Amino acid sequence: MDSTIAFALLLSALAGLATTLGSLLGLLFRDPGPRLMTLTLGFSAGVMILVSFVELLQGGIETIGFFNAHLAFFGGMIVMFLIDVLIPHDFIAEHHDPLADEQKNGELLKAGLFVALGLGIHNFPEGMASFAGALEDPNLGIAIATAIAVHNIPEGLAVSAPVFAATGSRKKAFWWSFLSGVSEPVGAALAALILMPFLNDTLLGYVLAFVAGIMIFISFDELLPVSRSFGLEHLSIVGVVGGMMIMAASLWMLG
Repeated sequence: MDSTIAFALLLSALAGLATTLGSLLGLLFRDPGPRLMTLTLGFSAGVMILVSFVELLQGGIETIGFFNAHLAFFGGMIVMFLIDVLIPHDFIAEHHDPLADEQKNGELLKAGLFVALGLGIHNFPEGMASFAGALEDPNLGIAIATAIAVHNIPEGLAVSAPVFAATGSRKKAFWWSFLSGVSEPVGAALAALILMPFLNDTLLGYVLAFVAGIMIFISFDELLPVSRSFGLEHLSIVGVVGGMMIMAASLWMLG
C-alpha cells in the first residue's frame, strides 16, 4: 500500500476513535464542563472553517475552476443536509438536562443507541474528509483530522453518558461509543477503494471542494450552535478565532 494512502487511513482512524476519549470523559466525569466544551467546539469550528475556505475550496478552484469547485462545494453541503434531516442525531449539550428529562432506563438506553447510530452515519463523510485532505497534503490531513477529533470527543460523551446511566455498564457504554467512531475510518477506506483507481488532479479537485462543503456544514450546523448552547457566547467566538489563528499560523509555517 502506498505510504500516503496508509497515512491518510491512519489519520482517519485516529480522528474517528477520538469518540472513545469522549466516552472515557463521560464515564469518569459525566460532564467535562461548559467552559471547556464551549472553547474546544468553537476552536474545532474555527479550524474547519479556515481550512475549508483557504485550502480545500481554493485547491478545488485552482484545479477545476470557480464554477465546478463551487458546484462540488454546495453539493457537499446538500449531502450533509440530507443526512442530517433523514438521520437526525443529538449532542447531550443540545438539551438542558437530558438525563433528568428521561424517566426510564429503557428510554435512556434507546436514546444512547440512536445517538450512536446517527453519529456513526454522520462520521462516514468525515472519514472521507480527513482522507482527502491527507492525499492533497499530509500536513493538511493532520489539521483536518485534529479538528474532527476535537469535534468527536463530545460525540463520544453523547453516546456513553445515557448508555452508562441506563445500564450501569462502563463496558457497554464504551463499546457503543467506540462503534460510532469506527465508521469514520470505514468511510475513509471506502473512499480509498472507490476513488483511488480513478484518482487524478481533476477528481481530487472535486473531492477537495466537496469535502470543504461537508466541513462548513458541520461547523455552522453543529459545532457553533452546540458551542454557543452553553450560554458562553464570547468564549465560543474566542475559540473560533483562536482555531483560525492557530490554523493560519500553522499553514504559514508549513509553507
